Parts: sequence; C-alpha cells; structure tokens
Amino acid sequence: MVLGVVVVLAGAAILWLGIKASILQEELTAANRLIPPLQERVSQNKPAEAHAVLKSIQAHTSAAKHAANDPLFGLAATLPGVGQNFSSVSEVARAADDVANLGLAPLVEIFGSLNWNGLLPTGTGTDLSSLQEAAPKVASSAYAVRESAQRLNQIDSDHLLPQIAVPLEQARGQLNDVTGRLDAAADASRVLPTMLGAEKPRTYLLMIQNNAESRASGGIPGALALLGVDQGKLVLTEHSSASKVGIIVPTIIVDPQQQQIYSSRLGKYMQDVNLTPDFPTAAITAQAMWERKTGLRVDGVISIDPVALGYILDSTGPIQLSDPALVALADGGLPTELNGSNVVQTLLSDVYAKIREPKDQDIYFAGVAQEIFAKLSNRNENAQALLNAVTRATREGRVLVWSSLTNEQSLISKYPLSGSITGPSVAPAEFGVYFNDGTGAKMDYYVKRTVQLVKGCPRDGYEQTTVRITSTNTAPADAATSLPAYVTGGGVFGVPPGHVQTNVVAYGPVQAQVETASVEGQKTEFAPHIHSSRPVGVLAIRLAPGESKVVEFKFGKIVQHTEPNVVVTPTVQDVKDVTLPTQTPACS
Repeated sequence: MVLGVVVVLAGAAILWLGIKASILQEELTAANRLIPPLQERVSQNKPAEAHAVLKSIQAHTSAAKHAANDPLFGLAATLPGVGQNFSSVSEVARAADDVANLGLAPLVEIFGSLNWNGLLPTGTGTDLSSLQEAAPKVASSAYAVRESAQRLNQIDSDHLLPQIAVPLEQARGQLNDVTGRLDAAADASRVLPTMLGAEKPRTYLLMIQNNAESRASGGIPGALALLGVDQGKLVLTEHSSASKVGIIVPTIIVDPQQQQIYSSRLGKYMQDVNLTPDFPTAAITAQAMWERKTGLRVDGVISIDPVALGYILDSTGPIQLSDPALVALADGGLPTELNGSNVVQTLLSDVYAKIREPKDQDIYFAGVAQEIFAKLSNRNENAQALLNAVTRATREGRVLVWSSLTNEQSLISKYPLSGSITGPSVAPAEFGVYFNDGTGAKMDYYVKRTVQLVKGCPRDGYEQTTVRITSTNTAPADAATSLPAYVTGGGVFGVPPGHVQTNVVAYGPVQAQVETASVEGQKTEFAPHIHSSRPVGVLAIRLAPGESKVVEFKFGKIVQHTEPNVVVTPTVQDVKDVTLPTQTPACS
C-alpha cells in the first residue's frame, strides 16, 4: 500500500515536473520569437509598438520564471545526476526575465523618449542633453544583461542532457550578442556627445581616402579638410590636400616595426600615412604632420571614402553643386547632381578624364565633400536611413575615427571603428589582407579582388589556414592609350601604362607564423615581418589589362582554436563580393 502511494506520488511529481518544463520551454520560445519584431519596431522608429512587444516579452519571461521557481522544480535541481539540468533551465529562465526587465525595458523607455531626428547634425546645432541623460540608464542596462550572461557562462554544460545543453548554448550566444550591443550603446552614449562638441567645440582633420589608389586602410588621403563640431553643428572648412602638406622634414617618428614594413614614407608624406593598416598610427602621424604644416593641433582624425559618401547620399537624397568653382570644373562633362548611384564613379574615375590638373581634382574632391556635409547639416527627417548608412559604412571599414583624448580613444579602440590591428577590437583568430598601390596612379578603380580563408586540418595541435587572394585587372586592353596618363601613371614609376602593381600585405593572428607564399601555385619569396606580435607577409604582384593572379599565404602554428575571420582593405567593390565564405576541409 505504502509502495503504491510512493509510486503514485513519484509519478505525479514527474508529471508535474514535465508540465513545468513544458511551460518553461514554451514561454522562453515565445519570448525569443518576439525579439526580431521588437528590433523591427525600434528600427522603424515606432516606440509605442515597441513598448507593446516588450510587454508581451515580459509576460512570457515572467511565466517562465514563475515555473522555474516552483518548489518541486527547485527540489529536483538538488537531485544527483539529473539535478543540474533543472538548475540550468531555471537559471536560463531567470536570466531571460532579468534581460527583459532590467535590460530591454529601460532601453525601450529611452528609445521612446529620445527625439532621434532631433539628434541629427544640423547647421544650427543639436540638443545633445537627452543623449547625455540617457547614458547612465544605458550603462545600467548593459551591466544587468552582462551579469546574466556571466551567470549562464559559468554553467558547466558538459554533462547536461542535449535537450538542455542546446537551448543553453543558444541562450548564451544571444545574451553575449545582446551584451556586446548594449556595451556599444553605452560607450556611444558616453563618448558621442563630447565628441560632437557638447562640452566645448571640437576640430577634426577629415581625410577622404581615394580607393582608386589603394592604401592599407582604403585609399590615398588626397583631399583634406577641417571639420568643426559645436553642439552638433557641422562646419567643413580649411580645404587642403595631401600634396599641399608637402614633404615632412624631419620625418615623423613611427615605431620601428611599422617603419621596417612600410618604410620611412609613413612619416614623410601625408599621402602615405595609411600605408599601415593600423589607423591609430596613421591618424597620430597625420595629426603631427598637420600641426607641423599649419601650427594647428586637431582633436582627432576622421576618415571616410567615396563609397561611404554614396551611402550617405542614398539616405539624404542627391546634392546639387552650388559652388561656382565646382560647377565650372564640372562643365567638362561631370554631373552637377550627385547621388548614391553616380558619386563613386564620378569621384574615382570620371573626374580624371574630365579634369586633367591634379590640383583641380583635389579642389573638386574637397568641394563635393563640403556639399555633402552641408547636406548633412540641413535638417533631415529620416534619421534611421542616415544611421543605417553610417552603420554600414563603419561596418565595412569605410569610416574610421581616432581621438587625441586618451579616455575617448580607449572606448573607440574597443570597436572596428578604430581601425586598429591589435587590441580589444581584433578577434582572436583574425587575419588581415591589405593592399598598397605600387603603380603610383589611380588604376585600383579597375582591380577586382576576392579574399578567402581556407582552413587546413590541425597539425601537431595547431590550426592551419591559407589566405587566398585573387586579383583581376579589368581595365580595357588599350588602357595604356585610352586612359589618362594620370590614371595609368604613364610608366613614371616603372610600371607599364595600363598595368597595375600592388603590394599585398597579409596579417595572421598573434603568435602564428607565415610559412609560405605562392603566386599562381608557384612558391615565391616574400618579406616576413612582425607587427605587434602578429605575423606579416608582403609580396608584390603586377597585372596587365585582363590578367588575373592568385596569391596564397599559408599560416601555421595558430594557437587560437576559434573560428577565423578576415578584415580586408575597403575597395570600390561591395565588401560582400570581396570576402568569400571560409572554406573548411573534412578532417579525419
């Protein structure tokens, strides 16, 4: 009789636990499905609808937490063997509820209270106080979510049932992703107002990188300007060019490792400060050159390229050239209306055919940039479109920022926006492929490239990866005569007109080794270097019109057992067309 009662009670307990587990799974799944709609409402600037979705998420996470707090469920968590599965599910439920209430709720409240269009740069200034006031709340939300993520990361999943381990890993991934986004939002809310002149006016050196002549971080910084910012008001002044800066004597001191790789030209010519892919080095050098040339010290350096300008024009609408000097220069056949569709071809190709004098090309380049920034300074009612444009350009490495203030730069250095090749913004198993023009001309507009990582099977406990770079010169067969000498270089630097010479630079992860290099499958000599504990291989290739070549660098002794990624010099091409998916072999 007693045994029967025990069996009945045990069966009832198991049934009850099953019901609670089912509730947990259903509620957490329902909450998870609402995350994309919440993000969509936020991206569409619909605060009321975002708040309604949040309420539904909170209802589901609350129900899951209530089920996890059931006394019988708590008792089951103490059982030997299977107990850890119950305790892990309970922790996931509590973490989800914390995220909904402590993380998402304050953010949705902030989102609803901010006037996003009012935060856009204008010609009269911007009220940045609301963003400053939001900073502590964003930081608090980031902290709450980070704590929940750390609790889940501490759970040992090795002995959990698959039904528990898989959702746990998914929850960890989602929380870690949300944590990263919230940390970024917290940092942005702290640093953006001051960098936009909330406390005192700022002045930045604006470098417009010209992708038609490759440099490691994008292109030669031909056009320069001073960007003044005061309470969000943007003013572009002091147009100049790298050639006007002239030769710097004595040269700016650059660390010996980079000088060995990229030569003393780094500190001698403004055109070459970004031969190095490390943007903080390029920016510090550019700041020093500008100060020596003008006597003016800037608060930071911002870099942007014509492709990014195209993204911005897609969001703001076209610009009409109004400066009489620009209109006169365009009279030779260039458009007087520039938009997201024609600005890249105009600035990186057509300008050289229509405007033959380099100084006039620089004037046109800088003038167009001023017109675009003037457009930015007018009230634009589509804040989300502009934000998306800048976000895309930043993600592709087309917008880079360096601040001379240590506290600001320490925050910037955590993100790819910094353009750093070392430090917190660099992934553990990160490779880098960078291009430096060796033609001395504007032929990179015609070069199409792809970059692919090819993973090898582990050897002696180390990872192996080959970096494969395919380059094609798409210039017309008669490029030597059909293209202007300013574009082809005219053979001045020893490269036949129409041909393209490129110094290909490949970086591996920290402590790895560059073992071999090949061109078209034939092993070749290369220059091995070290930069901040990262291995570097450098070799030069030359392409005739229509010619393609495949370069491979084989990296070994890779100690990072994580998924590799690759960062590539932003070119005229769409990044998604350049970076191919990683190729993974079947290893026994």
